[in-house]
Amino acid sequence: MKVEERGRAKYRPLKDYDSNEVKQLLLEKIKEEQETIQNIKDDYEQPYLDYREDKINVISLFSGCGGLDLGLELAGLAAAIGEEEALKAFKDKDWFNAVREESIFHTIYTNDLFKEANESYRLNFPPVFQQQLDIRKVKEFPKADFVLGGFPCPGFSEAGPRLIDDKRNFLYIHFIRCLLQAKPFAFIAENVKGMLTLGKGEVINQIVQDFASAGYNVKFKLVNARDYGVPQLRERVFIVGIREDLDFEYNHPEPTHGKGKLPYVTLKDAIGDLESNPGDWFEGGFSPIYLSRNRKKKWNEQSFTIQASGRQAPLHPSGPEMIKIEADKWTLPGDESLHRRLSVKEIARIQTFPDWFIFSDGGNMDVQKNNRLDKQYKQIGNAVPVMLAKAMAMPLAIWAKKNLKVIKKNSSLVLI
Repeated sequence: MKVEERGRAKYRPLKDYDSNEVKQLLLEKIKEEQETIQNIKDDYEQPYLDYREDKINVISLFSGCGGLDLGLELAGLAAAIGEEEALKAFKDKDWFNAVREESIFHTIYTNDLFKEANESYRLNFPPVFQQQLDIRKVKEFPKADFVLGGFPCPGFSEAGPRLIDDKRNFLYIHFIRCLLQAKPFAFIAENVKGMLTLGKGEVINQIVQDFASAGYNVKFKLVNARDYGVPQLRERVFIVGIREDLDFEYNHPEPTHGKGKLPYVTLKDAIGDLESNPGDWFEGGFSPIYLSRNRKKKWNEQSFTIQASGRQAPLHPSGPEMIKIEADKWTLPGDESLHRRLSVKEIARIQTFPDWFIFSDGGNMDVQKNNRLDKQYKQIGNAVPVMLAKAMAMPLAIWAKKNLKVIKKNSSLVLI
């Protein structure tokens, strides 16, 4: 529902709708997205994919640098060789590469438009067919046993303009199209908290209904990353579906950290050892928007949400705390040199990536340092924290390991 105004707000904001209008708008947008599928050129040639009969073959959509994928792989490894052994191996690149083949999950296909993120994926994962193509132009997705992905969410985010009819909000339709073509036994989809309240709840209701219509029993839940051992306050929605023909009920795992459980992981725990050698960070001044709220957590707390921007990265916990002057206005006491943004290496730790994980900056040394770093910040901020992904995937990994024959028997996947 566009208006004549120019600029970012070219779609009408949420507050102008009632529930009936929202539902009608969603149906119209879904229809538009489905019509674009009919216009895809029918010249698709199925690539060679490394299917494994002894594994759960995985499709990764909106794969980015692979945070969700790495968590899934780690869950599959823990189900195969045990939690303790898998987590020990995960810390060492050579050890992990030596045993990662034992994971029950095996990725055969990824899709993402972000060039540097695809390069990062290629540097850190076993060889896989990567398609750097707008998902709306993919004519046919391959068969698979499992699908995962965090579909884009610019119009859902509470930090953004909350534009309900932003075209990017409807890319989940192509996730569902993938389910219809691949026919996996299960899927995981991740998104921001704001999708639960957008359109007075009609958006999430429509999305769940659409996923269910593909033949899946669907559950969704809002979880906080810090409740699962991630040193970060990051609330995200996980939508999980199990194919209707299978006798398995997925339940989102209970928190492992917090009151009465394991202690929360703090910034000191996560990055305290990097204080003298943090690596590169995004440099430059702090805008009035940046200083409109507190950006610095204490050592004994969890980080603010890591965003997909170097300029918006939280401040390192060292130095004096920020001071609130008035509503929407904070200041950095003392010399500005006492305050710096978290480095790329630090935010990767906070997102629970292992130290051996490499993030591509494009490799062009003619580009300014901040611009190169920003490509890394964007990849890391867009990623699902690895340990949160692992936690959400563990029930699926355990069941799949025990029921591989059942999954394969009921699969439409035909190996040639």
